[in-house]
Amino acid sequence: MARRLVPGPKTTSWGYLGISLNNVLYTVNAYVPARRNRLLYAPSFFASWITIELAWFHLIWQVALTGVAAALGAFRHRPGRIGLALMVANWVGLAVTIKHSIDARREIHEAFVDLRHERGAAKGLPVTVTRNIAYQRVAGKELRLDIWAPATPPADGERRPALVQIHGGGWTIGDKREQGRLIMKKMASEGWVCCNVNYRLSPGATFPDHLVDCKRAVAWLRQHADEYGIDPGFIAVTGGSAGGHLAALVALTAADPSLQPGFEDADTSVQAAVPFYGVYDFTNRNGGWPADTLRLFIEPIVMKAYLADEPERFAQASPLDQVHADAPPFLVIHGDRDTLAPLVDARDFVARLRAVADQPVYYLELHGAQHAFEIFPSLRAGRVIDAAAHFLDAVHTAYLASGHELDPATVEAEVDAELGDLDAPVVS
Repeated sequence: MARRLVPGPKTTSWGYLGISLNNVLYTVNAYVPARRNRLLYAPSFFASWITIELAWFHLIWQVALTGVAAALGAFRHRPGRIGLALMVANWVGLAVTIKHSIDARREIHEAFVDLRHERGAAKGLPVTVTRNIAYQRVAGKELRLDIWAPATPPADGERRPALVQIHGGGWTIGDKREQGRLIMKKMASEGWVCCNVNYRLSPGATFPDHLVDCKRAVAWLRQHADEYGIDPGFIAVTGGSAGGHLAALVALTAADPSLQPGFEDADTSVQAAVPFYGVYDFTNRNGGWPADTLRLFIEPIVMKAYLADEPERFAQASPLDQVHADAPPFLVIHGDRDTLAPLVDARDFVARLRAVADQPVYYLELHGAQHAFEIFPSLRAGRVIDAAAHFLDAVHTAYLASGHELDPATVEAEVDAELGDLDAPVVS
């Protein structure tokens, strides 16, 4: 008797039901990821992240699978029909997630609600990348950076703005090659010189080592301004997750010599900051982290200290405690489903910074976005990167218009002008 090469309708029916249940669980998790459970925290994030940012892909393969199941007779039996009902409900959930990505344009508009004017055409310059340039030796290690820059040299007398990108990875993992590619390619094609930096990682490094290295990179870039055609008066900083945390601290601690050992007098100021889904507190004062995050991770691995014993060190590591009037213009970007970097801390940081800063502070909250939402080149990622590019270009334009200064009113006017043609997360 010939052996059956494909499963029968009943087997297919049960298999399809199992797959449907699995898909529904993933989509439900995308909407309500685990935020407090220590065991489910990481797997829930990854499942939510993959479901949200690859929703189009999931929808396509699930529709294709349903077609195959129908051809194999899965829906002749009750389990298959139940599975189909679950799958259709799942498609509705995925469709809503996709709509959230599409709505990023509207959210950007609401974030910059007073914008009126149109931006000039993008330059679209070819980009070259120079990799693994050593910018310092420390603790027996050579730290390196990559330079992304326009392939065409600057015109006579032209000085280009610069952007420092800081990768994430929970202060323990990550590399300059893995993150920030979208924004660096975008800005370099617009005439900027971009620098993606590596820094020491825990547990070998202890905070503030990570921050010190990033500030050293800013100082190095300013010292090599002539070599790369950079305007040393305009350097911006960006980064995601732990990189967003470090970017915020770089922007807020320029005058702190205790964070610049051996280069206390170097100018590490930045003229704009764009932290993506950053961490803004090392004390969990708002209760956004799982209860054991401090005890099991921040204290023993990153800080190597106890909050109760050395609160001043944890305050130094918390952007919430470092806000001040002289902070540069900020664009803070965060997703409202972020499970790794608490949304409540991002909102608190923006409120505190706005209360004291002379320069404008913009906040872009993306509905339906998880942590690391711009790692994949998606519709939402493209629009948010465009918004960040508009913001950076606007601050630079204001800097030039004010005679190489940053007048807050001019910054606001130029941001309005740059982003006025966008009609989309919620910025307030």
